[in-house]
Amino acid sequence: MGTLDGNIPVTYNPEINHRRSIRLKGYDYSQTGAYFVTVCVKDHVCLFGDVEQGEIKLNEAGNMIKTWWLSISDK
Repeated sequence: MGTLDGNIPVTYNPEINHRRSIRLKGYDYSQTGAYFVTVCVKDHVCLFGDVEQGEIKLNEAGNMIKTWWLSISDK
């Protein structure tokens, strides 16, 4: 059992906590292609920077994630 915010107990119950896969059946996700990643955070906190005039201005954490993201193809 984990905790949410260090206080509220959280347990995984597969009868309640299940998600439908949105992956295409039979599609080989290891092949080259365009993939999208959505990052959701509690309370919509901007963890990686701020949006200014429609453009993201990365902070230190955002630059760290960018570095790792750009190196994924080398893994």
